[in-house]
Amino acid sequence: MSVEIYEPREADLQQPHLQDEIYVIISGTGRFQNGTDLHSFQPGDLIFVPAGVEHRFLDFSPDFKTWVIFYGAAGGESNE
Repeated sequence: MSVEIYEPREADLQQPHLQDEIYVIISGTGRFQNGTDLHSFQPGDLIFVPAGVEHRFLDFSPDFKTWVIFYGAAGGESNE
């Protein structure tokens, strides 16, 4: 498992990851693309992203900041 703070500036250019992820929104608002789903987010929200799924933060406010937690085996929980 690894934990870090993620603060993209202007655009979120991340690619799918090998591990499952959890985001815990610290500050800011915006929208989140998780596969084909699109949801708004705000401080305190928790977002789960399965390994290998295309995802990114969109239209986020300048104060956006989130904890990101990567955990488990490569390929996600379904491969454990």
